Amino acid sequence: MDHENPYALDVFGIPWLDFNLSNVLMIIIASTIVFILAVAGSRSLQRKPKGMQNLMEWVIDFIKGIIGSTMDWKTGKLFLPLGLTLLLYIFISNMLGVVTMVTVDHNLWWKSPTSDPGITLTLATMVVALSHYYGIKLRGFGGYAKEFAKPIWWLFPLKIIEEFANTLTLGLRLYGNIYAGEILLGLLATMMAGSIGGFFGGIIPMLAWQGFSTFVGVIQAFIFTMLTMVYLSHKVSEDH
Repeated sequence: MDHENPYALDVFGIPWLDFNLSNVLMIIIASTIVFILAVAGSRSLQRKPKGMQNLMEWVIDFIKGIIGSTMDWKTGKLFLPLGLTLLLYIFISNMLGVVTMVTVDHNLWWKSPTSDPGITLTLATMVVALSHYYGIKLRGFGGYAKEFAKPIWWLFPLKIIEEFANTLTLGLRLYGNIYAGEILLGLLATMMAGSIGGFFGGIIPMLAWQGFSTFVGVIQAFIFTMLTMVYLSHKVSEDH
């Protein structure tokens, strides 16, 4: 796959604009799609839901199930908007690169935002930071600090290492799965374009891999959201 990421420095020639333009574009697109889905699902609400309202209510019930499996609902209802946003955003982001990838002058413009480690690690850092924030807010600093002394106080350094490990594994797991899927899709597309025989020989495995990548994208969105609620429950719940 002969392509690079487009950087603002190369496009605009301004030294201090050294960031990935593709990431910015795809973040905006993914966020816009999520916003449109949310608006479409909440307009003209009816007692008997149908269409987008029915879909959004099913997603909300699904998130409630995730939260209910990790903490009590009295505490967990606070995180329903967070869980809904994460699930929709990560799912849409994962799907964008499954449909197609667009390369212009060897610069990859259209891809999954979650195929970039900077984005996935940022999401993971946000989740872990929120878990500490809500741990202090809901339990007080004393109750929050006690968690780092369990089961014995001298394991405190390992608790700190665990927080960094959670951040890395949460972000890199999502990145690795989505990036690997895009790489293989690109290789299959190259094989199809190589010759007529390559086209017919590659279209079936490419379609099969797209279906599998879609499945992986759904699972990874679920896993990220589930682990988010697990990390939050560890900080805000007395018993977990």
